Amino acid sequence: MNKVEIIQQPYLVSHTFADDGIFPNSDLPLLVYKGALRLHPEENDETVKAIFNSNGWTNAWSGDIYTYHHYHSTTHEALGIVCGQADVQFGGDEGTCIELFRGDVVIIPAGVAHKCLKATKDFSCVGAYPPGGNYDILYGKDGERPAADERIKQVPLPESDPVYGKNGHLTELWQPVRG
Repeated sequence: MNKVEIIQQPYLVSHTFADDGIFPNSDLPLLVYKGALRLHPEENDETVKAIFNSNGWTNAWSGDIYTYHHYHSTTHEALGIVCGQADVQFGGDEGTCIELFRGDVVIIPAGVAHKCLKATKDFSCVGAYPPGGNYDILYGKDGERPAADERIKQVPLPESDPVYGKNGHLTELWQPVRG
């Protein structure tokens, strides 16, 4: 982790997705930090896990993004892109597709649907969750709601941004919505 550069003012993409009748989505904006991590060639999943962990985002995993719509009703999620490129759709079938590249970080509010539409063979990302973030996986199926909606309402705002810590963009942009 000693070579990675954390870009203090990344290009910030923000999207809010309304309930589409299938997926609850969220009043909190999805945040994409384009090029937030300048990873050197030898840096990998462990580097991104260490950055997230140092800011209190834990329970990390490495892999890819599911190729079907899913969401979490019990926690928010951060994804750090380690290798390759992927086109990921957020917000359900009528949502937005965002191209993600090595060094991008996405913060997904609880309830926001996401799925990988296509990815390069070398694509890899790290996922992590704020403290207490034990995730579930829901699919927009009959019977998930309204119980999932109630769980989403109970998910607390994270105390820190997974990349920038206590004074990060997430805390600045999410607090006014729920503060």
